[in-house]
Amino acid sequence: MTAGAIWRDLTGQDEAIAVVRAAADAAHAVDGAPSAMTHSWLITGPPGSGRSNLAYAFATALLGDGSPDGDEATRRQVEARTHPDLAVLSTDRVIISIDEVRGLLSASQYSPSVSRYRVMVIEDADRMTERTSNVLLKALEEPPPRTVWILCAPSEADLLPTIRSRVRTVRLRVPSTADVARLIAERDGVDPALARQAAQEAQSHIGMAHRLATDGSARARRSETLELVLGLRSVTGAVLAAARLLELAGDDAKAITEERDAEERESTLRSLGVEPGGTIPPALRSQLKQLEDDQKRRATRSLRDGIDRILIDLLSLFRDILLLQLGADVEPVNASAVAAVAKAAAESDATATLAAMDAIATARRRIEANVPPALALEAMLVATLRKAGS
Repeated sequence: MTAGAIWRDLTGQDEAIAVVRAAADAAHAVDGAPSAMTHSWLITGPPGSGRSNLAYAFATALLGDGSPDGDEATRRQVEARTHPDLAVLSTDRVIISIDEVRGLLSASQYSPSVSRYRVMVIEDADRMTERTSNVLLKALEEPPPRTVWILCAPSEADLLPTIRSRVRTVRLRVPSTADVARLIAERDGVDPALARQAAQEAQSHIGMAHRLATDGSARARRSETLELVLGLRSVTGAVLAAARLLELAGDDAKAITEERDAEERESTLRSLGVEPGGTIPPALRSQLKQLEDDQKRRATRSLRDGIDRILIDLLSLFRDILLLQLGADVEPVNASAVAAVAKAAAESDATATLAAMDAIATARRRIEANVPPALALEAMLVATLRKAGS
C-alpha cells in the first residue's frame, strides 16, 4: 500500500487529515498507557464531504502497525468492518435506538485483542435522541484507556451540548468541484468532462458525483426531474409531475438498495448453511425475517433520501435561474441545461424564483416532519406554478 492510500478518497480535506494523522502518529508513539491520546472525537461536515471515510481512515491508522497511514491488512479488515478491535454503529433508519447504543457501550469495555486501541465508530450520531445521547455521555466522559470513540454528524449543533463538550471536533469542508472531478476521473476511470459535469451537478457531494458519473440511469432520472418542473403549465400537470417525481425517487432508491439487499440475503443464507435456492428450515426463518424487516426500514429511509436529493436538485435549478435573472457571473450547477434555464429565467422574475425556492424548502421541512411526500410535492409544485404565473 502506498503511503497515504487510506486518505486518498478524502479530497480537499488536507487540514482535517493532518489533524487525525498526527493524532494517530502520536498515539502510537506514547509509551505505556495512552493517556495523551484524545479518546472522544467528532467529525463534522456537509453530506458527501467524507465524514465516515475520514472516521474509518482514522480507525485504520489507530488499529494498524504504528504507521499514521496504517497497513494493508488492517485497511482491508476495516473496509470490510471485520477488524476484531473495531465496532461500528450505522443505521439506515430515522433514529439510532437506545438498545443499539447500549450494545456498543458493552463492546467498548473490552480490551483490544490485536491492536493498541479499540475503536468505536458511530455514523450519523445526529440520529440519536436526547435520551440515547445521555446513555452515551458517560462513556465519553470516562472511556477505558485504550478505547477511542469517533462520532460523525453534519454539525456540532446536531448533538447535545454535553456531548459536544466532551469530544474533540474535526471539521470537514465542502470540497471544490475541481477536486471532486479529479478524484472521480482518477479513481473511477471516468472521462474528465463527464466527471466535472457530475461533480457540478452533485454540488461536490462525492458519493452522488460517483453515481452520476458512472450510472447513466441516475443521470437520466436527474434530467427528467428538471424537465418535469421546467415544463409545468397547469395545476393538473403539477399533480401529475409530483406523482412522477415520487416514482423517480423510488426508482433511484431501488437502484441503490436492490443490489445490496440481494448480497445481504445471500450472505445471510450462506452463514446459516442454506444453499442458494434451498428450502429455509422453520427454525431459521425468524433470522431471515429480521433481515427483511431491516431491509424494509432501509428502503423507507432510502426513498426519503431520494426525495430529498430531488428537492436539492430542484433548488440548484432555481438557483441557476435566479443567478441569470440577477445577472450574476457565477458558474451554473446545471451547465448541461443552460438553454432551458435561460428560457425559464426570461419567462419569470427573481421574486417568483425566490418564492419557488421557498416552496421547495418548505416541502423539505414538511417531509422531514412526516407529511406524506406526495402531498408535500404536490403543494410545492402548485405553489411554484402559481408564483411563476403571478
